[in-house]
Amino acid sequence: MRTSILCATLLFLLTACTGLPQGIQPVTDFELQRYQGKWYEIARLDHSFERGLSNISANYSINEDGTVTVINRGYNDNNEAWKQAHGVAKFVDDKTIGHLKVSFFGPFYGSYVIFKLDKEQYQYAYVTSYNKEYLWLLSRTPKVNQVIVDDFVQTAQQYGFHVEQLIYVQHSDI
Repeated sequence: MRTSILCATLLFLLTACTGLPQGIQPVTDFELQRYQGKWYEIARLDHSFERGLSNISANYSINEDGTVTVINRGYNDNNEAWKQAHGVAKFVDDKTIGHLKVSFFGPFYGSYVIFKLDKEQYQYAYVTSYNKEYLWLLSRTPKVNQVIVDDFVQTAQQYGFHVEQLIYVQHSDI
């Protein structure tokens, strides 16, 4: 009986962080081939793993087995050094739905939910995780039009994110 409870608890912990936040649905008609490549972080909610970083970007590349290599990179201004993290992403369900799970720590995955996307040109994306404590505005360029930033803030606010806590990432030539 204890083994069954332990196994069930472990299974719950391994999958608990791959769900969707309340009220948010991932984009449909998602095309991973078009999404791969380099994205710049424009705005985010604060988290320890990105604290103190500028020039943050993420690079997504498709592997032969259908998984995605994720390389997050940012410049630590205090240490004057680049910080990089390697991860792997997999689709949670259908490959045409913008809901993946990403792992930077072995068997532990977190949701990567694209809830708004420039589907014509794949130039910007609004991303969250399994809860509303995670939020990012990503762009193909290090600067975006203010109209996109305003829409991101308004959309995030409508979904209940704490937009007053947004951090706008600095990008410079380093």
